[in-house]
Amino acid sequence: MEEVKLMKGNEAIAHAAIRYGADGYFGYPITPQSEVLETLAELMPWETTGMTVLQAESEVAAINMVYGGAATGKAVMTSSSSPGVSLKQEGISYLAASELPALIVNVMRGGPGLGTIQPSQSDYFQATKGGGHGDYHLIVLAPATVQEMADFVGLGFDLAFKYRTPAMILADGIVGQMMEKVVLPPQRARRTEEEVRQQCPWAACGRRGRDHRNVVTSLELDSAKMEENNLRFQRTYAEITANEVRYQEYFTEDAEYLIVAFGSVARICLKAIEDARAAGVKIGMLRPITLWPFPTTEIARLAKQVKGVLTVELNAGQMIEDVRLAVEGAVPVHHFGRMGGIVPNPNEVLAALEEKFSIKF
Repeated sequence: MEEVKLMKGNEAIAHAAIRYGADGYFGYPITPQSEVLETLAELMPWETTGMTVLQAESEVAAINMVYGGAATGKAVMTSSSSPGVSLKQEGISYLAASELPALIVNVMRGGPGLGTIQPSQSDYFQATKGGGHGDYHLIVLAPATVQEMADFVGLGFDLAFKYRTPAMILADGIVGQMMEKVVLPPQRARRTEEEVRQQCPWAACGRRGRDHRNVVTSLELDSAKMEENNLRFQRTYAEITANEVRYQEYFTEDAEYLIVAFGSVARICLKAIEDARAAGVKIGMLRPITLWPFPTTEIARLAKQVKGVLTVELNAGQMIEDVRLAVEGAVPVHHFGRMGGIVPNPNEVLAALEEKFSIKF
């Protein structure tokens, strides 16, 4: 029998982490994601599943605790919001360079700087372009529902371990704070130490004996070997790009114009599309679920049939760069966005379509 509960997106993250059988969570409070840590503290999984939950002294400490846990092959995670994730960037880069699986949750707030505690999508660049130093990528999942907040915990962990690379759930503050019904995943047992060693032979605990220890590091002083490492990373990213693109299409079969939007904004745009179609204007939408790898091929395909593309984002225009690269000038691509925590309504989206493409509703 399905277990259905009403909860916030942040709470769903916490419940799903326990049910996945996660080994550890290391975090630090920051609005609007503090409920992740608060819910874990309330549920006390260390008494039921043995999961470690620790509030670190800072975001920098939290991500380095994740680094240590991941190096031993454990399923570990952290969560934060935009300024906090900025502080974690060095550690995230170390995780990527050490080829360590980990899950990072970013519930975005407005910036730059301390900005506002209101929702935003302005960490798109930070998440999809690497954020920290070096040539690396994160697998980036963008939930639009509380259900997806729960579902993407297991998916994020699975992809991270499959490709030995960090994965990020990039949610805007709306999805983190809103409440919806959620079907929680079944409880999974945490892996035993022997299972960890068998599944993660690369880990620091993967082999026994003084002469057979794995060394986990992101440091390589030999330039030729460092280039070999980077080429290996790029092969992994190419494999992820080939196999893990996820997206949803809405009303695209006969669309004359296309909206591209992710997260909670895609839900607003869907209502605008329904209103537009009621007025006889054929609008469709593609919602990227993986912001990296980005659904470039799919957007390029749809660009061949439409007269124009509008990206709708809670930022000044970030995803539009990837959309323009996908479209390659085939049709006009415009952006509509709000900032400062102001969330657009469907009528504003329709007004933007009317302004950018001279559509009459």
